[in-house]
Amino acid sequence: MHDIDYAAGLLWYIVFLYSTVCHEAAHAWVALKHGDDTAYRGGQVSLDPIPHIRREPWGMVVVPLITFYMNALNGVTWMMGWASAPYNRLWAERNPRSAAWMAIAGPVANLLLVIAAAICIRIGVSAGWFMPGSTRFAEIVKPVHEGGAAHFFTMLLGVVFSLNVLLMTFNLIPLPPFDGASVPLFFLRGAAAASWQQLMWNPAAQLMGFVVAFKGFGAIFHPIHRFALDVLYHNLGT
Repeated sequence: MHDIDYAAGLLWYIVFLYSTVCHEAAHAWVALKHGDDTAYRGGQVSLDPIPHIRREPWGMVVVPLITFYMNALNGVTWMMGWASAPYNRLWAERNPRSAAWMAIAGPVANLLLVIAAAICIRIGVSAGWFMPGSTRFAEIVKPVHEGGAAHFFTMLLGVVFSLNVLLMTFNLIPLPPFDGASVPLFFLRGAAAASWQQLMWNPAAQLMGFVVAFKGFGAIFHPIHRFALDVLYHNLGT
C-alpha cells in the first residue's frame, strides 16, 4: 500500500481532461468545416469540457479517477479513459476523404500540444531554469532549483508532453476503431473506400483492433516516446 499523491492526481486529471477535449473538439471542428454539424449541434466544437463530459461521463470522469486511485495504491501514477465525438455516418460514406480529415484532426491536436510543451521546455532548459530528467512522464524535465511552483510547472509540462505523445500514438494505430484506420481513405475511391469504411465500422474488427492495440502498444510506444525525448533535447548536451 502506497500513499496517494492527490495533487499529482489532480494535475494528471486536468491534463488528461483538456488533452482529450482538444482531441475531440478538433474532430468536431473539422467535421463541421467539411459539412457535418452533428458534433457541433452537441456542443462539441468547443474547449469547454462540459459537453464532452456529458457525452462520455464514464470515460472522462469515472474511469480516469478510479484507475488513478487503483494505480496509486500500487505506487504507479497513471490513469486511463476515453471520449468521443459524434458524426453522421451517411456523411462519412458520401465523403470518405472528409471523414479521413476529421479522424486525423484529433491526433494533430495532440501533436500541437506536444509541440507547445516542447517549446516551453526548450526555453526553460536554454534559460537555465530546467534540466532534462528521466523517461517517466512527470519527470522528463526537472527544475534546476527545487521549489513548489517550479516543481509543479515542470511536472505539468512533462505530463502534457508525454501524455499527448501517448494519445497521438495510440490514436494513430492503423486498425479500427482508431483514427489511424482512416488514413487509407485519403487514397481509396468509390467501392474500395466504401468497403474499407464497412470494415472500420464492423464490431468484430473493432474488438480485434482493441485487443491487438492493448497487447502490443507498449512495444510501439516506448521507442516512440524515447525518440520524442531525443528530439526534444537534441543539441542540448543530453
